[in-house]
Amino acid sequence: MFEQFKKAILYTAMGKYAVVAVQLGVQAVLARILSPDEYGIVATVNVFLIFFQLLADIGIGPAIIQNKELKRSEINSIFGFSLYLSIALGILFVFLGYPISWFYGNDVFIPLSMVLGICVFFYGVLVVPQSLLLREKNFRMVNFTTVGSAIVSGVVSIVLALLGFSYYSIVLGNTAKAMTLFIVFYIKTGTSVKFKLDTAPLKKIYYFSKNQFLFNFINYFSRNLDNLLIGGTISQSALGYYDKAYTVSLYPNQVLTSLITSVIHPIMSDYVDQTEKIKQVYLRLSNLLALIGIPLSVFLFFSSEDVILFLFGNDWYGSVPSLQILALSVWIQMILSSTGGVFQSGNRTDLLLLSGILSTVLNITGIVTGILLGRIEYVALFLVIAFSLNFIQANYLLMVKLFHSSLLEFAKVMINPLILAVMQLVVFYFLPVFPFLPFFNLLIKGIIFMIVWFVGLVITGEFKRIKAELKGNKQLVDK
Repeated sequence: MFEQFKKAILYTAMGKYAVVAVQLGVQAVLARILSPDEYGIVATVNVFLIFFQLLADIGIGPAIIQNKELKRSEINSIFGFSLYLSIALGILFVFLGYPISWFYGNDVFIPLSMVLGICVFFYGVLVVPQSLLLREKNFRMVNFTTVGSAIVSGVVSIVLALLGFSYYSIVLGNTAKAMTLFIVFYIKTGTSVKFKLDTAPLKKIYYFSKNQFLFNFINYFSRNLDNLLIGGTISQSALGYYDKAYTVSLYPNQVLTSLITSVIHPIMSDYVDQTEKIKQVYLRLSNLLALIGIPLSVFLFFSSEDVILFLFGNDWYGSVPSLQILALSVWIQMILSSTGGVFQSGNRTDLLLLSGILSTVLNITGIVTGILLGRIEYVALFLVIAFSLNFIQANYLLMVKLFHSSLLEFAKVMINPLILAVMQLVVFYFLPVFPFLPFFNLLIKGIIFMIVWFVGLVITGEFKRIKAELKGNKQLVDK
C-alpha cells in the first residue's frame, strides 16, 4: 500500500503542481485584463456550472472506483446512461440563463448559459472514462492529461481576453478544458457506448452512489451559497473580491492536500474490511497535513496583502481582508478534504451523507449571517466558524462511528503541528513590516517561514519520523 501511495502521489504531485502553476500564471494575466465585475459574472455562472457537473456525476464516478466487481460491459452500459444524462443536462443548462438573468437583473447570463451548455455536456460524459482510469490506478494518464487541458484552457482564455471577449474568454477556456479531458480519456480507456439502457449495472452501484450523490448535492449548497447570495445581495464587484480571496485560500488544498485526497479512495478501497488500517492511514495523513497546514495558516494570515497584490495587482486590494480571515481555515479545509475518501474507503457513504448534512446546516447558517450583516468580511468570518464546527463533527463520525475509537486519539496527532504553529505565530507577530515590492516581501517571509518550520520539525521529532518513513524503516517509525 505504501508503494502504491508513493507512486500515485508522485504522478499526482507532478500534475497538481503543474496545473496550479499554469492556473496562477493564467489568473495573473487575466486579472490585469478583466475587471472585478467581469470576474463576478463568471463566478456567479460557475456556481450553476458546478451544480450541473454534480448532477451529471450523481455518484457514478466514486461508485465505479469502489465496486471492483463491475465488468467492462456493465461500465459501458453505465457510460450510455451517462451520455443520455449529459445531453439532457446540457440542453437544460442552455435555458437556465433566463431565470438566472431575471434573478440577478442582467441579461448577459442568457448567452453565457448557451455556451456553457456545451461545457456541461463534456464534463458529464468524461465522468465514466476518468473514473475507469482512477479505478485502474492510472494516475499518470489522469494527471498529465489534466495538465494539458489546463494549458489549453489558459491559452484559449488569454487569447480571447486580449481580443476583447471579456468574461466569454474564461467560459470558452473552461469549455475547451472539458472537451480536451473527455477526448483523451475516452480514447485511452476505449470506452464504448451501449445505446440501449440496461438498469442492472445501475442497480449494482445504487446504494453507494445514492449516498454519495446526496452528500455532493447538499455539500454543493453549503460550499456555493456564498457566491449565489453575494452577487445578488451585495454586488458583483464584491463577489469578485470575495471569490479571489476564497480561491487563493483553496490553493494549499490544490497544491498539497489534493495530492493525497485524490488517491485515497482508489488505493484504500482495496482495504474496505480493514478499518484499523484505514484509521492508521487517516491519523498519519491528518498529522502530516496539520504539520503543513496549521503553520501555513499563520503565514497566510500575516502575508495576505503581499499575496493578493503580487498575484493580481493593486486593483484587487479589496480581497485582502477576506483572505486574511479565510487563511485561518486553510488547515481545517486541508484535513476535512481528506475525510470524504476515508468514508468512501470504509464503505460508509451513509456517514459521509450525515456529515454533509451537518456541514450544510452550519455553512448555510454562517453564510446567511454574514450576508445579513452586509459585508464579505463577515461572510468569511462566519464561514471560518462553520468550518471549525464541521471539523469537529466530521472527525467525531470518523473516529467514534467508523473506527470505534475516540476524538482523544485524533487530538494527539495535532499536538506537534500546534507547536509548529505557535513558533510561526511568535516569529511573524514580532516581524517588522518590509517596505519592498510584494514579491520580495513574500520571498523574505517565505524563507523565514521555511527556516522556522524546519526547526520546529526537528524539535518535535517529526523530521526524524518522516525521514524514517521515506526510508521504509518500520522500527524507527513506530518509535
